[in-house]
Amino acid sequence: MLTLYVLAWLVLPSAAQADIYLTKKADGSYVVSNIHRPGRHYTRVIPEPASSGTPVGLSAATAERPYAEMVAAAATANELPAALLHAVIQAESSYNPKARSETGAAGLMQLMPDTARELGVRNVLDPASNIQGGARYLKRLMVMFDNDMALALAAYNAGPGAVLSRGGVIPPFSETQRYVPNVLRTYRALQGLDPDEPL
Repeated sequence: MLTLYVLAWLVLPSAAQADIYLTKKADGSYVVSNIHRPGRHYTRVIPEPASSGTPVGLSAATAERPYAEMVAAAATANELPAALLHAVIQAESSYNPKARSETGAAGLMQLMPDTARELGVRNVLDPASNIQGGARYLKRLMVMFDNDMALALAAYNAGPGAVLSRGGVIPPFSETQRYVPNVLRTYRALQGLDPDEPL
């Protein structure tokens, strides 16, 4: 039955254009999708064809972005969607590897000095190191907030203490209130999701 489900998916016109993932729901049924959502266990059953011009592991939407292969590697290593890392990088630095904030955050994912040291990132201005460190930190926040993407992003922006001290809600800081929907908007667009689709 499962094989037939996957084969049925393959005959769809767009099915061979992206990685295809399989996950099992609590009721025992299977879901086949080309969208990898955080917090769910997936098995990639069909890789995106290399002949499409897009490297395996990269979606067409993220392959054209700067640092695409570095982001894909960090996403895979930390079990995060590459689209989420791209959305964070876009919001944090607009892909400027030398970006610095007034508070001392630096690099593509704007790592604070203490956070970078804790994550073992020696050179925050090195794109690969910065992306890997930022991905590890974001993964930690996703675990901390039970894979609630909005809360993890709020914690990335304002610090986990600001979220935890308010009982697990997005802090009322104007920057964070703008930051979270902005990142989620970019993420949904890169994933091919509707603007208001639940994550």
